[in-house]
Amino acid sequence: MSKLTATCARSEQCTHDIRKKMTRWDVAEDLQQRVIDYLTQERYIDDERYARFFINDKTKYNHWGQRKVEQALYMKGISRDIYEPLLQEMSDDTYEDILLPLLQRKAKTIKAKSDYEARQKLLRFAMQRGFTYEQAAKCIKEVPINAT
Repeated sequence: MSKLTATCARSEQCTHDIRKKMTRWDVAEDLQQRVIDYLTQERYIDDERYARFFINDKTKYNHWGQRKVEQALYMKGISRDIYEPLLQEMSDDTYEDILLPLLQRKAKTIKAKSDYEARQKLLRFAMQRGFTYEQAAKCIKEVPINAT
């Protein structure tokens, strides 16, 4: 218990991460639930707080789009009811402000025979980063393309 409270005090953790740790330590299933209940009650873990910080960090520092953040939260076992409203708080303009500089930097490194091919490569790049087609298409229109 003290090891987990120290871990939670050091950095934000979600229920899924704590449960995985306890499983690796071979903690019994019923004890795991009691520990999770205690940590939640004492506010060491809070999935909504975790999701809020996760969304902020991944968009701001890792430059991820909404789809990639959503998928990562799903993989962390965070309920859709928790992260959906948090993702809706961010406007499309915020994501486009993140995406446009990424595409401008990427456009300088792309080798393509035509503008069409270059735009397709930029579109794939944006979608791999988790941005929607609409966001990517809007930003790609603003990026100067120099096909060689």
